[in-house]
Amino acid sequence: MNQNPLLVPIDTLIDYAVVQPAHIEPAVKTLIEETRNAIEQAASPQTPATWESLIDPVETVSGRLWRAWSVAGHLNAVVNTPELRQAYNQCLPLITEFSTWIGLHKGLYTQYQRLHNSPEFAQLPAVRQRIIELALRDFRLSGVELEGEAREQYAQICDDEAQASQKFSENVLDAIDQWFFLVEDAARLEGIPADVCDAAKADAEKNGQTGWRLTLKMPCYLPVMQYAKDRSLRETLYRAYGTIASEQGDTRFDNTPLIEQLLDLRAREAGLLGFANFAQMRLETRMADTADQVLDFLRELAAKAKPHAQRDLAQLQAFGRETLGIDRLEPWDNAYVSERLREARYAYSEDEIKQYFTEPNVVAGLFGVAKTLFGVEVRDTGLTAWHPDARVLEVLRDGEPCGHLMLDLYARQGKQSGAWVDSERTRRRANGQLQTPVVYLTCNFTPPANGKPALLTHDDVITLFHEAGHALHALLSTVDDPGASAFASVEWDAIELPSQFMENFCWEWKVVTQMSSHVSTGEPLPRALFDKLLAARNYQSGMQTVRQIEFSLFDMRIHNQANGLPIADVMQTLNDVRNEVAVLFPPEWHRFPHNFSHLFAGGYGAGYYSYKWAEVLSADAYAAFEETALTTESGEPDTLNAETGRRFRDEILAVGGARPAAESFRAFRGRDAQVDALLRHSGMSESAADNAQPA
Repeated sequence: MNQNPLLVPIDTLIDYAVVQPAHIEPAVKTLIEETRNAIEQAASPQTPATWESLIDPVETVSGRLWRAWSVAGHLNAVVNTPELRQAYNQCLPLITEFSTWIGLHKGLYTQYQRLHNSPEFAQLPAVRQRIIELALRDFRLSGVELEGEAREQYAQICDDEAQASQKFSENVLDAIDQWFFLVEDAARLEGIPADVCDAAKADAEKNGQTGWRLTLKMPCYLPVMQYAKDRSLRETLYRAYGTIASEQGDTRFDNTPLIEQLLDLRAREAGLLGFANFAQMRLETRMADTADQVLDFLRELAAKAKPHAQRDLAQLQAFGRETLGIDRLEPWDNAYVSERLREARYAYSEDEIKQYFTEPNVVAGLFGVAKTLFGVEVRDTGLTAWHPDARVLEVLRDGEPCGHLMLDLYARQGKQSGAWVDSERTRRRANGQLQTPVVYLTCNFTPPANGKPALLTHDDVITLFHEAGHALHALLSTVDDPGASAFASVEWDAIELPSQFMENFCWEWKVVTQMSSHVSTGEPLPRALFDKLLAARNYQSGMQTVRQIEFSLFDMRIHNQANGLPIADVMQTLNDVRNEVAVLFPPEWHRFPHNFSHLFAGGYGAGYYSYKWAEVLSADAYAAFEETALTTESGEPDTLNAETGRRFRDEILAVGGARPAAESFRAFRGRDAQVDALLRHSGMSESAADNAQPA
């Protein structure tokens, strides 16, 4: 075998085109051994407790290990094959055991304590002092002070958690990938957009079938639910999606035992570390202090949103009854009737809008915003990636290379659903050399078809801008020590600030004009159509808000327990939360938790509230751009203020986790966050005088 591509020097870009499953285990084992040796050397009492002797050597070798593992995990998520899954799963216990070993390494912990207590500590830059203090905290949260049987139990729990989370993720992927519904009568597709039908037909042909192959992947599922006139067809897909990876669906992929196992493991982990529950343990690393503070925040927000949600629902029911003749809305009717009401009220449909948002133009528009605000430029490298759809872009900041962005935007078989950002390599400066970040940006949009570019809904556009905010947080870092990078040390309940902030520019006329181009005529989105889109911005915002609060309360409540919960209690907790804040209630057989990968496979356990918490921060940050907006010749406010953009870049994006998020926000805004802007942007500003604020 030629040189393993996962073992190339850290300053060399990985050639994804030649990475094979067979490369993963040898690379991981080699790099674990090298990192283990470096840690043992650093942890020796004979090693001086200095930054140069303790932290730098470990960072040098461990950076290669975590990059190789990040590549393996990314490939497993975006081009999943049986061989790749097997290679990944063979290494998962090795990585978990090694990570646990580091966290339990008393010698290394002692060296960090020695450095912290030494005279040198006071001479270190503030960012390095913070890294050391966070490392000591994380050691304690990793069980380093445990002894004997408790220490062994902790190590076993960590391994079991990693295995269970991975299996949960696999079950969701497999349940979605293996489900399809073949439509052979074209009449049943009435109302569904042509591009969706074309893709379904092509999918059927690819699988040797005649007709239209409908799936549960979002580019297919959502348009069917919004546009299919065939009510029974909507019901079929709704039931399939609502029972993903559960005993109500394909029982081969039932996540019920994994949910129970993960809740039990998390409660036991927290108990071993001296916490009352998993939520309390998690909040040690967050802006929020206690579960009660989070619950109060969510309930205060729910109290303001629920009347709006009830009004939204009443209007939906009335329209369904009076206009569509649907006397009783079933759950599979909600998206369909909502889209008909939107069309009636605002005289446009999402399908009409998306004809103007071709993927190449939207991506160009996104980068145009980034250039104006943050001095960012991109250029295509022409390098190959893991799939022909994926692109490798070089990113420049004020003309200087600052990293690489890997875009993979289309849904396909073997790719995890959803949208996310992760990093392959983190910025670091060592020995006079600068290592720039490499960042993945992954989405699941409808791929191009019939020789035409991919079309994005406006919600897709928002998703892309959202994920770009995460990517920019990593790419625009000026922090030279990985321990203070954005993804390593920004509090989890502030990590959504840049992403949610970027969403706002999708509603700016200047931005929309620049990134819209009709797929057939090339014309930008007409102003009249944009005005309709803007008027509908807060359409059903009440229902959307309480839905997110429902998820957040459910998450916090199931993790705010001294012990795990049986699935019956999990479902009862969800029902209790719905009775408290929801206005929409799914059928009894619906199994939402079984597909809730954010909680059980994505790191958001006891942290889903972060979306709403950070939305207060992001709305208030965007208000600074509204306050400094310039007026164009046409009288339009132009929020693309470069001066304000540079301040946001320098005080929020560039500093990563070099200081607490609350300090970064105050440095940018001049004060703590206030909820008023969020309520105003959401159309709920009549209650603007509010004290429920996260910072």
